[in-house]
This record gives sequence, C-alpha cells and structure tokens, in this order.
Amino acid sequence: MTNLELSRLDLEHIWHPCTQMSDHKNFPIIPIKSGKGAILSDFDGNSYIDCVSSWWVNLFGHSNDYINAKLSEQASNLEHVIMAGFSHEGIIKLSKRLVDLLPKPLNKCFYGDNGSSAIEIALKMSHHKNLIKGKNKPLFLNLKNSYHGETIAALSVGDVELYKKIYKNILIKTVQTSVPMSFKGNEVSDEEALNDLKITLEKYSDQISAFILEPLIQCAGDMNMYSGDFIKKACDLAKSYDIDIIFDEVAVGFGRTGSMFALEQCGVVPDFLCISKGITGGYLPLSVVVTSDETYELFYDTYESKKAFLHSHSYTGNALACACANATLDIFEQENVIEKNLHLSKFIKSEFSKLLKYDFIDNFRQTGMVLAFDLVGFKEPRTGYEIYKRALQKGLLLRPLANTIYFMPPYIITKEQVELVVRVLDELLGELRR
Repeated sequence: MTNLELSRLDLEHIWHPCTQMSDHKNFPIIPIKSGKGAILSDFDGNSYIDCVSSWWVNLFGHSNDYINAKLSEQASNLEHVIMAGFSHEGIIKLSKRLVDLLPKPLNKCFYGDNGSSAIEIALKMSHHKNLIKGKNKPLFLNLKNSYHGETIAALSVGDVELYKKIYKNILIKTVQTSVPMSFKGNEVSDEEALNDLKITLEKYSDQISAFILEPLIQCAGDMNMYSGDFIKKACDLAKSYDIDIIFDEVAVGFGRTGSMFALEQCGVVPDFLCISKGITGGYLPLSVVVTSDETYELFYDTYESKKAFLHSHSYTGNALACACANATLDIFEQENVIEKNLHLSKFIKSEFSKLLKYDFIDNFRQTGMVLAFDLVGFKEPRTGYEIYKRALQKGLLLRPLANTIYFMPPYIITKEQVELVVRVLDELLGELRR
C-alpha cells in the first residue's frame, strides 16, 4: 500500500497522541515501513533522519542488530510472567546492574511500564511512606515549567498548561516553586528561585510529602536547562525540612545529559529515582522506580499490618522489555558510549553554531546530547510547526516544542547525518519571514 492509502485508513480508526487531529485534514499522517540506524523509511520510499529519537526513547538506532538478537532469543524462551510471586532471570540481572550503576543507598527496584507510571509509583510510595511514619502529608512540591507525564497524579505535579489546564478540577494537591530560566520572557536566576523555594517551604513544609524535579533539563518545558548547583542547593533545602526528593530521569537518564544519569552532575541522591524511555533502547515500554532499603523496610511487615505497597501493572517487569534493557546496558558497557557522546555532542554544537547567523535565534543551549534554540520575533504562533512540516519534505523528523527547535538524536547518528540536518535547517531558516 502507498503512504496515502495507509494514511486514509489510519485516520478512519486511530486517534493519535498529543495531536489536534484536524491538522491532518491537509497534512497526511506518515506511515513508517522500516527503520535502520537513525533513518526511518516510509511506504513511498522516502527517508527521514530521526532527530528526536522517536520521542526521546531510541538510543542506539532503529532495528539495532544486537538488541534484535537479544529480543529474539528471549522471545523463544519466555515472553512474560506474572511478577506477583514469580520472577525471571532477565529482571533479576537488570535490577542488579541498575543498582550497581547508581549511588548508595539506592538498592531496590519497583517496576512499571512507562514514565508516567513511574511518577505515579514514586508519588504514592512517598505519601504512603509518610503515613506509615505517622505523618499525613497531602501535598507535593514541583517546579514551574515542569512536565512529569499525563496520568492524573503525574499531570498534577507538572506545569505545562497545554496539557494540564483543562483537567484542573480533577488533579491532586500540589504547590509550585520557581525554576531558573533565561528565556520565554521570564528571567529567573538561581538565587531568585532558591529564595522562592525558601518562602514556599516555610509556608507548606509540614504538608509536603515530596519535591519532584527533572534534573538539568525540563524537556517538555521547552528544553529549559538549569544547573546542577541549583538542584543540589534546592534539594538540600527540601531535605532539611524532611521532604522526600523524587528525580524524574525518564527523559534525561541513560546518557542524555552527558553522564549515565543526570544525578551524577547534581551531587544529589534522591529518595526515589524514576527511569524509563531509553532504558530499552527504544524497543518496548518499561519503567523503574529505584529507592532505598530503608524505604522498602518501612513497608515490610505481616499481611495483617496492611503496610504492603499494593500497586501493580499487568506487564510489570515484562521479560521481553527486560531483555532489551539488558542489551542496552551491554552496549553502554562494550562501546564506551558516554565518552563517545562527549565528543559527538561537541561536534553537534559546533555544527549547529553555524545557524547563529540568524538574528531570530535566541537562547542557543546544550546539555549533553540535547541541543535547543528558540525562534523569536515571529507573528505566526506556529512557526515551529511550519518548520516541522517543511523539514519532513526534506527528510528530517523534527518535532518542535512550540517555537523551540531541539535536536535529541540517537547516539549512533553519524557526523555526516548531523551535517545534513544543519544544512537542511539552514535552508529552512533562511526561508523564514517575520
């Protein structure tokens, strides 16, 4: 079938995520036939460089030979087993490997099947933990401009109005504090954000169960990047009031920020670490909340105590997903990925710096394997969307956040492909008129 035929059939039955479907009345859905490395190919023979790692999940390329082999091997033995009262070798191995990569006292893994689920687990665990300790703390503290997912509790602790506003009447209770920011017409320094945090904590600390934040990059918050130094000071302050720390590393974990986990650049060991997305190399849904033995032991009692953490997902710890996750960690170990990314990220910055000749580019920024800049001064509110459409016609899959253009590719992208992305963007930006 052709792209057009499949697109028409798609629109008869599929409601796509994060999409105003009327946009596709005159702009067809693109069905993808295959992928290899950083390239996706459609049914009409067109190819696209995946500049966004297919929503930030793909680390080592589409149809990676090594992950393919490990997935196939697992599928021939065990596809899934209930994780209540049972286990399997893959998840045992994966848990040990994750814990070995993380600082103490992070030692216990609780599994979910997507990023939002991990956030829900961490929020519930923190509140439940405090109840066991005799403390009823109904509030959660989050940063402005944050995003933590779109299930109800995860949405509640986020601050991207586009997703959140319409559901305000059904969200859980939260309080917000400022985040350092140097764009969107809102300049907030580290000192100002810390002062706001102090005021918030003085007012609400006895009611706050946990402080949740995305370390180093607020990805869906237009790629706002802020310092590990601020995070360290903010978390130390929150801990002084006996408030749990939840790190949402769903998007920034597994090498995205230049270290295996962003927490390594912050000098903070959170009470709960949420990881997902890149954990399986972009193959299958899986998420993990990693916490301490101390937290685990608070829930450890007789059945009659009713202290058990009764949260479950049907596909918790799926064997196929765990096989992909173990294969992903194999690649990190065997190919010196973090060091290679340091060199690749420098090359990416050097190439993209060629675009700074345009006076409508502002807040050019980079953290690890994430680079972003803003398009400013345009009357058209969807300039980023126009770039997205034109880029597809020239073989680039971009997905701007409003008028923020970002580059978050698979780690296996070649220098030649990076150069091509910049050339195409240069051409597209040169066509823009304010």
